[in-house]
Amino acid sequence: MDYHRAVCWIRRDIRLSDHRALAEATANARQVALAFVFDTTILDALEDRDDRRVNFIYDSLKELDDNLKKHGSKLVVLHGNPIVEIPKLCRDLDAEALFFNEDVDPYAVKRDAEVVRQVKHTHSFKDHVVFIRDEILNLQGEPFKVFTPYSKAWKARLKPEDVASYDPDLKNLWPAKDLPAEFPTLEHLGFERNSLWLEPGESGAQQRLREFLPKLPHYAENRDCFDIDGTSGLSVHLRHGTISIRECFRAAEGYEKWFNELIWREFYHMILSQFPHVVEGAFRPEYNDIIWPGDDHAFEKWASGQTGYPIVDAAMRCFNATGWMHNRLRMVVAMFLTKDLLVDWRKGEAYFARYLLDFDLAQNNGGWQWSASTGVDAQPYFRIFNPYLQSVKFDPDASFITKWCPELTDFPVEFRHWPHEATQFDQEAARCILGQDYPHPIVDHQEQKSKAIALFKVAT
Repeated sequence: MDYHRAVCWIRRDIRLSDHRALAEATANARQVALAFVFDTTILDALEDRDDRRVNFIYDSLKELDDNLKKHGSKLVVLHGNPIVEIPKLCRDLDAEALFFNEDVDPYAVKRDAEVVRQVKHTHSFKDHVVFIRDEILNLQGEPFKVFTPYSKAWKARLKPEDVASYDPDLKNLWPAKDLPAEFPTLEHLGFERNSLWLEPGESGAQQRLREFLPKLPHYAENRDCFDIDGTSGLSVHLRHGTISIRECFRAAEGYEKWFNELIWREFYHMILSQFPHVVEGAFRPEYNDIIWPGDDHAFEKWASGQTGYPIVDAAMRCFNATGWMHNRLRMVVAMFLTKDLLVDWRKGEAYFARYLLDFDLAQNNGGWQWSASTGVDAQPYFRIFNPYLQSVKFDPDASFITKWCPELTDFPVEFRHWPHEATQFDQEAARCILGQDYPHPIVDHQEQKSKAIALFKVAT
């Protein structure tokens, strides 16, 4: 390949470092313009005008634009349908080729195919995962359906070059003076400013990684604790590509637990690409026949953090305020919705899809189906988390609970986990009257557990 001009289409890879498509573009073209499209097909479907993801993407793109300007270029930011905007940009710039990194989401696959049809020379690359689609297969040449053998095969195939860095030649960027369009405002895009709990952009990702590295030796024992900042907090950055997955694997070398968690991410992306029916229903089709008896009232209590189960309520209130949730808490609240409230997992998946700052179709679908026991390598339906025991084990001082359910603060620790055994005197002393200041339990866990198991027995 030897092009004079090319476009590098930025999507879920908002960074300059270790960027496969940009590295390939700058190695094969003398002038490379970076372009991003605020996709109206996606944006118009969003229910909230203050969507945190749009804010994160916007601020990350702003930083990318600033970094490009330091190299004499700038980001071309468009607003419309990429199927129209990207081919038009290539024509307007007289660009001979288009470079981009692959995306296995069903919508992205269709979108990219249509763009490829319109642009003469296109080059796509694997970047958001280390191994994609059918690169990891079992001995029968079929996709894995269980994580542990998949992870073993994944590790067996891994070579140093698979996680090597792809560094662009930034001397070959298109001069800013020859590029069109100004950077639109957030308001011009039809959105409002919302607060973010983390720093956006490539600099924010690098800061998170630097802060996490000293914690890696203790990751295995701390990662499940709700009251300790023991996880990487990089899920948002990985989703939007402000950090490279290869860089994370390089940093995780020697730390098996985090290494395996990153492979889980690869596993769910493989599942989505090989079994796309999971987008519409259960991975195991027999579970599509389950009639979930949970009602809208129960769902609304769960969503608003008013179930009477402190760890569930704290997790949901945190989520509603920040757009993020600790991974084990995601399992706790998902299992509570499906196994205690008997609400269809797809309702919970959709709620998370609306508000998750790190929303990724493959990860969100995989996580919900795991918790609901309808998915690939899922939690067996008869193993159901007890919310109380989860909070006692992973939030022993109830500090996470009281941060998000402050009405429970003045109870002794044991009652913060389960205030419903507190006497009237205890409630008055804690200034928290049950049924008034904090709700009674919406259901009885043991009773609902039996009902959930019965539901699945009928379906199997």
